[in-house]
Amino acid sequence: MRPCGRPLAASGVVALVRAAVPPPTPASPPRLHRPSTVAIGAFDGVHLGHRELISSCVRDAAARGVRSVVVTFDPDPSELLSGVRAERRLLSIDDRVALCRALGVDNVLVLPFVEGLALLGPEEFVRYLTGLLGPLVSVHVGSNFRFGHRGSGTVRTLVSLGAEHGFSVVAHELLELDGAAVSSTRIRKLLAAGRVREAASLLGRHHFVRGTVAHGRGEGASLGFPTANLCCDGRSCMPAEGVYACVASDGRSAWPAAANVGRPPTFSSERDTAFLEANLLGFSGDLYGRELAVVFVEWLRASRPFSSLEELERVVRGNIDWVREHIGCERVEVGL
Repeated sequence: MRPCGRPLAASGVVALVRAAVPPPTPASPPRLHRPSTVAIGAFDGVHLGHRELISSCVRDAAARGVRSVVVTFDPDPSELLSGVRAERRLLSIDDRVALCRALGVDNVLVLPFVEGLALLGPEEFVRYLTGLLGPLVSVHVGSNFRFGHRGSGTVRTLVSLGAEHGFSVVAHELLELDGAAVSSTRIRKLLAAGRVREAASLLGRHHFVRGTVAHGRGEGASLGFPTANLCCDGRSCMPAEGVYACVASDGRSAWPAAANVGRPPTFSSERDTAFLEANLLGFSGDLYGRELAVVFVEWLRASRPFSSLEELERVVRGNIDWVREHIGCERVEVGL
């Protein structure tokens, strides 16, 4: 938490947004068969462990004088495999690709995880990959990597196939912080508990979600706190219901914001669907129909019903004051 009375400078807000929200970046699929050093994984979140693995792949490729390629999947295999509960996405595939590219990777190959791919055995998968990319020089994976039909292939299987097909295998031990492995599952659990700051320490950036601004019910405006109501992808990993200090960005500008995740208890009925609404400090104008990325900086409080509009107004004003004091109160140009 930043000390009271010292909001982030404009440069600090810009750095926060640029670190969290990648600019639009094409997947840049490889087009020519060339020797490649490859990192393979779902890489949801592109967290610190992923970054370490991918950066090692980039360094390895540079040392060997070949290109570096990240191979990932869309959707995440966990969303389709029978008997596996689909996890919420920490990143859309576009943002996953952009964050991988930001690490200096030459190409990102996104494989559509469809039934045909899922049915490939380990050796068939390696042949499929070499058919797409050409010769593999080295392959970087996590030590818990599984591949092929029903996850039948392990790192040991990959090493054996590498000896046959002429590539080496680098199996990276899982990065540990605070006595536990950094993993997308661990990050999702932190977000589900509203612990966005701890999640950020594992991601190496603040978590964000994207949504399209839609017309809301208007209660915020009637209280003097107009909000942007966002429709978000139902597969996005939202943090726990509650109120957060945030920064919202449309890719060109960013605004400090107080955001509510979930149904507002004072106004909602059981039929209301969960949503995200954000009060943008320093904003004036019309955002309807535009996409915003909302970056979660700090948990402020749990959602709860209020006995009166006066009490609601007092608490909301306190949340906004916290944001103004610790993050800022004006629009900042970020130019993503």
